[in-house]
Amino acid sequence: MDQKAIATLLKLAARSLLSNEPAAIHALEELPRDLFVPLFIEAFLGGHKKTVKAMVKVWPFRCLHIGALSVQESYYEILEAMIGGLQILSDQNSSSWGPKLRILDLRQDPDCGTTCSEISSTFPFCFQSCVYSQHSILKTEEAQHNVKCLGNVNSESEPPSTQKTMELLVDLSFNDTLRTKQFISFLQSKVEQSFGSLHICCRDLQIDKMSAHKSVLQFLDLGCIDHLELNQAYLNEVTTLLAQTIHLNSISLSNISFKRCKGEDFRTFLIQLGQLHNLQELSLALFCLTDQLHKLLSPHFSEIGFLFSLYRILPPQLDTLCLSFCGLSNRDITVLSQSSQATHLRLLNLSNNQIFSEVYEPFRTLLEKVAGTLQYLEINNCLITDSTLSAVIPALSHCTHLRVLSFAFNPITMPLLMDLLQHITCLMELKHVIYPVPVHCYEQWSFPGSLDQQKLAEVQAQLAAMLQVVER
Repeated sequence: MDQKAIATLLKLAARSLLSNEPAAIHALEELPRDLFVPLFIEAFLGGHKKTVKAMVKVWPFRCLHIGALSVQESYYEILEAMIGGLQILSDQNSSSWGPKLRILDLRQDPDCGTTCSEISSTFPFCFQSCVYSQHSILKTEEAQHNVKCLGNVNSESEPPSTQKTMELLVDLSFNDTLRTKQFISFLQSKVEQSFGSLHICCRDLQIDKMSAHKSVLQFLDLGCIDHLELNQAYLNEVTTLLAQTIHLNSISLSNISFKRCKGEDFRTFLIQLGQLHNLQELSLALFCLTDQLHKLLSPHFSEIGFLFSLYRILPPQLDTLCLSFCGLSNRDITVLSQSSQATHLRLLNLSNNQIFSEVYEPFRTLLEKVAGTLQYLEINNCLITDSTLSAVIPALSHCTHLRVLSFAFNPITMPLLMDLLQHITCLMELKHVIYPVPVHCYEQWSFPGSLDQQKLAEVQAQLAAMLQVVER
């Protein structure tokens, strides 16, 4: 029998067992290890919260990941059921048939399986283990192992508690919805009940309104975070948070309030931003940077004693830069086109900055600089006119790795739109283009409500016919 047929039979058997939930929970005591994963998948997808909680209690592997699994309804309820099933284990309760679970991963990741291969017998092995926190399983187990190897541990010096550290991996979003607040409160209570034995490892943190969630952040180890998204905060609050999230590789800031770019708060923010050596993605929105981009991109001299060192705020390996609604000027685009970071960019978003108009040379230079790496380009609502677009078409057609191009809400005429599309059809990796409605489709271009639907339909028909001819 092939693997596909076996998997189908296992799925049917799991569904049959779950049709009687009390019986399914009772059967866990005798369930072979190999049947735990298929039964868990069906229980999770079917929303069988009691079974899921019971399975977590006796899970026979060291880690459990949601992975690609998802449910539309009762999402928080089933997560709380899994967390509620966590057991604080002792060293004596580690037999092959006892509950071994040490790492519960509630993050959705399509590339992650339900459990990892058990390669190491010395430490609880998991590809997703926390590596930064001193409270992580990896750090605590390594420390204990090293001490034992040095012969410094005897029966008299063993700690009286035999509790093992457990790890909960979860992505969190702090907002004002009641259900989210209930889930965060549930997590806090679980941490308090564990008396330090449960480590919450949050890799992806989203905060809406920093002032409303400052106190809640205290139960998290902020050093674990590698992706931070923050909306509505004062700049000094951002700086304080960045000082604790030193391992970030992605940061998104929007609607950040500060008085001026020459103030102390902004200088302190730049210094702290420069400490994020792993940073690869930066997104700033509603963040005033008019004529200030050089402070983020250009080299600076730092005085250390009698020595001067050269450093940059943003690292050269930056591959994602989003600067929407930042009030950028042509000077800022010139700085960006001359920066070392431009040669590595895969994603560039300059939308909602009135920067192009009739001045196109800096942007054309920028496109030439990023041609070898750029995959995603967004320049929506940037006052790109026919003359600007015509001037940059040759440079754009050399961006051979471009996959997505979005330049909506720009005053472009139909002839220039057709000319652009004819030039970029040669970009074989380009799959998705969002183009502006040509100006002739409006009675008055600046008023979208004046759109002529008949003219728009004609435009769509012409573009579809052109793309069909070139087989794109």
